[in-house]
Amino acid sequence: MNNCSRVLHDFEFTKKEIDDAVQNHRLLSMEIEFSLRCNLRCQYCYVPEKQNLENELSREEICDIILQAKALGAKKIIILGGEPMLYAHLMEILGFIRKEGLSVEMFTNGFGITPDSARQLFELGIFVVLKMNSRVENIQDALAGKKGAYKNIQDAFKNLKAAGYPGPRDLLAVSTIICQQNIDDIPQMWEWLRQENIMPYFEMITPQGRARKNEWLNVSLRHLEEVFKKLAEIDRVKFNRHWQPQPPLVGIKCLRHQFSCMVSSQGYVFPCVGINIPVGNLRERKLADIIRESEAIQDLRNYRHSIKGPCRDCDKSSECYGCRGAAYQLTGDYLASDPWCWNNANKQNDIVHLPVAVDRIIPQQAPMRVIDKLEKVGERTGEVSVTISNDMLFVREDGTLDEAVYLELIAQGIAAINGFKKLGVSSEVIGGLLIGARKLEIFGTAEIGDCLTISIFKDARYGNFCVVLGKVFKGDELLAQGEIKIWQEDSGEVR
Repeated sequence: MNNCSRVLHDFEFTKKEIDDAVQNHRLLSMEIEFSLRCNLRCQYCYVPEKQNLENELSREEICDIILQAKALGAKKIIILGGEPMLYAHLMEILGFIRKEGLSVEMFTNGFGITPDSARQLFELGIFVVLKMNSRVENIQDALAGKKGAYKNIQDAFKNLKAAGYPGPRDLLAVSTIICQQNIDDIPQMWEWLRQENIMPYFEMITPQGRARKNEWLNVSLRHLEEVFKKLAEIDRVKFNRHWQPQPPLVGIKCLRHQFSCMVSSQGYVFPCVGINIPVGNLRERKLADIIRESEAIQDLRNYRHSIKGPCRDCDKSSECYGCRGAAYQLTGDYLASDPWCWNNANKQNDIVHLPVAVDRIIPQQAPMRVIDKLEKVGERTGEVSVTISNDMLFVREDGTLDEAVYLELIAQGIAAINGFKKLGVSSEVIGGLLIGARKLEIFGTAEIGDCLTISIFKDARYGNFCVVLGKVFKGDELLAQGEIKIWQEDSGEVR
């Protein structure tokens, strides 16, 4: 499954609708996996090699989630996979969604689209998006990871057309990833789809899952730019369609984080497929609460204030923020500038990648600084690290670390997470105070040479006060854990 083309075209919604979704924590669309079961092994798929097919959502849970999305304002449900046609209750749930007055966009590799199922899809008014990456049989089969994939797609096309596709509402589209193997044929394929009145969903690869390991798929940024511009020229000259080339989608602006989210087959909510940071699980919390309280989702909805580096200063920033999935997968930071945008080709040194040294992002300086690097950031979480050296202020004469420093490790960890959010946005270093601690438990000892990892979880916020849970590890050994309360300056972003 490819990543970004499941975004609604930004022109399907008005600016007023999108602004309302942002301001009132609502949705206009939702992406959902019914199951990760699939009959292909696409070389660019976002799903890792080892798929977890256990504990997937029941049809009752899926229907309830769809109703929750509708209550939040969603007008469209976008079905991902795995392969949806393998899902036993597909037609039943499609009928349920349509009866609720929601439109449906379904991505499929064409498997199981028989004359009968094609007719059912057409009668339900399902917008079918067929995943096809080449009109050359051996290339299509190689990218799909299975011989016969090309023939399967051709059969699906035949059956869909016989059923009435494409209809008057553009009910048929083709999803294509642009890669080294098909790039020379992309313009011809685009033109063919336009002539057939089939919507082309062409996009760049997001470097995750199998695609992360298959670097032979990648295309240079300049070559991608040339292809995007060529397709824009074809549309302008031959089809009187006008758009400005910008990654990651051809002819479509990706503003999905303003009004959408993605739900996995196990009920986890993600900002999108590319930003695979779980922000909650629908078996534990309601969708409305997750959307409203998620730090990552709110950061992305307020991207004009939070995006960092070159993307922040780009002259297209009012309508583009690059591919957030590519930014997260390549830098570890969903707010970083997109390294795979051709506008950033000569600005790579201005894009910060995790891990990052903390000397620029926390107020503490040597000898009071007791952490070295910020390793990871996530949904209200992060990890920092330190290697104990003999010149550290809190090392005893016997070479062991004074246990009193564990609280400071946690405090500086949260300072690093919050300071990192300002890196590339503001030169200001956010100050704060450790004002309380409780439930501190000590289980072990660290000494010179040990590398410690401190995991941080921002549990709650009360105005300028934040409650933080921290754990200190030496490898897999838990050395200490505790809860601290901090106060931070108003310019901070603790949520």
